[in-house]
Amino acid sequence: MKDPDQTPHDLETQPEKIGQLLLKHTQLTEEQLNEALELQESSGMLLGQILLQDGYIQPHDIIKVICYQIDIPYIQVINVEEVDPEITQNIPINYAKHQEILPILETDLTITIVMSDPFNFDTINDIREIFKKEVEIVVSSPAQVQNGINQVYERATKTMVDTLEEEFDEALDLEGPIDILDANADEAPVIRFVNSVIFRAVKEKTSDIHIEPYEKETIYRFRINGIMTEVLRQPIKTHSAVSSRIKVMTKSMDIAEKRLPQDGRIKIKMAGKDFDIRLSTVPVQNGERIVMRILEKGNTIMGLEALGFEGIVLENLNKLIQRKHGVLYVSGPTGSGKTTTLMAVLDRINSPDKMIITVEDPVEYEVPGISQIQVNSKINLSFAVALRAIVRQDPDIIMVGETRDLETATMAIEASLTGHFVLSTIHTNDAASAPNRLIDMGVQPFLIASSLIGILAQRLIQTLCEECKRPHEVKESDKDLLGVDAIPSDATIFEAVGCQKCNFKGYTGRTTVSELLLISDEIKALVLQKADAGQIKKMAISQGMETLRISAVSKVFKGSTSIEEVVRAINVEEEFIEE
Repeated sequence: MKDPDQTPHDLETQPEKIGQLLLKHTQLTEEQLNEALELQESSGMLLGQILLQDGYIQPHDIIKVICYQIDIPYIQVINVEEVDPEITQNIPINYAKHQEILPILETDLTITIVMSDPFNFDTINDIREIFKKEVEIVVSSPAQVQNGINQVYERATKTMVDTLEEEFDEALDLEGPIDILDANADEAPVIRFVNSVIFRAVKEKTSDIHIEPYEKETIYRFRINGIMTEVLRQPIKTHSAVSSRIKVMTKSMDIAEKRLPQDGRIKIKMAGKDFDIRLSTVPVQNGERIVMRILEKGNTIMGLEALGFEGIVLENLNKLIQRKHGVLYVSGPTGSGKTTTLMAVLDRINSPDKMIITVEDPVEYEVPGISQIQVNSKINLSFAVALRAIVRQDPDIIMVGETRDLETATMAIEASLTGHFVLSTIHTNDAASAPNRLIDMGVQPFLIASSLIGILAQRLIQTLCEECKRPHEVKESDKDLLGVDAIPSDATIFEAVGCQKCNFKGYTGRTTVSELLLISDEIKALVLQKADAGQIKKMAISQGMETLRISAVSKVFKGSTSIEEVVRAINVEEEFIEE
């Protein structure tokens, strides 16, 4: 390689040599070249620019000529049959397609990659870091690289699936161990397979595993940081064995029953840590759809600040949780961190002079000094039944894992009216919708107005990877998306890129964005009038409430997350209408 620092502009200063190479290696004719050289002499434009502008060459033809100039091998066709699919396993297909790279040969010392842009040094460095080897470069056209990626990755998937099909044809022993790292080569393939799926999910910090049977195949998807990601496809013939194995692991579910929904729980050990997996199955057209929610037992409870609460929300929340009676709801969709927030609140107010009892489904965090009750539907120990018993224990603080029906809501409110401080969760999209949700359940408005002290609505948004995030040039359209007229002078806005540390996603971890609606006299009056959520929200904003959108935008300005993530996670258009 002659001079890797030589640029396309440097090469334009050698028009005769470039011209000859273009004639030799592209569809360019001598007549077209002479015409372009004449125009270059009169206009001063770059030769390549003229040829591209007139359509005599394609953009990648310039790259091809540069490769010949600096002695980088250029191949017209990638021989995908000679590529071992296993060398692609450390590079996600989306990253390979986006960067237009394909590893084609690995030795003890080097990894050879074919790419469309030999000057993509960031990607070359990524590959060097992934394989811990020197990188050899081969260049081909974008179409050839994309085609090669498709074929090699398809072969990798097919090889794995073919192996699984052969193994699943064997007789299956479904009485295997629950320690998922204890499986060995002598055990049934289905045990090894299920264990490997769970192991991968835990390793990638997955919150939910989704197993979805379709007509010809079963799709496995992980929810990571709230985002669904497809990880595997299998022939549909394997699904029954996988479903049966997972049910056996619960030690309580009926393997033969495939027509009715079932719930169960799996306790596993991995690398010295205990995990609870909540299992739910529902019958669909092609089998049983399975969802497995993974919870690490013994997780350390994070403080409110560490969860992402700040500013006026944190200040008001700290005041509310010192109240002696009343109901505080945390609202949001499934997976928005409501229980984690409630446990952080309980941990903050937990002290020897307070008696705290909780009823949860399941008990996700075990907290010393707090009595925790596990809901058990099989013996009719529901939220309402447990709550009725809790009140007789004369606690100071009660936490109800979820308010989902009239009986639970009424008992929680009545408990607050008799001098207890009650915490609970409710499924609404924002804080202002919670009173109407309670009214829809059948709770009388006067009970809501007299007991409710606040509603905390929250979402979880992804935080940018500190290793690879880069400054973002703000456009007018970005301001429209964020709903702001101007960007603060001290704001630092970044965008996601992707690197090895974040598995090329651009994000690592999540933080909370929230809004806290305080129940003032004016809002109590609106609740008594059964006012809609829009009216309640307008009143709360006029009294100083910061909305979910404002909370999210502040995270963008601080460089914690990106504009794209805010647009994905927060329904900003709806907020504009209500505000």
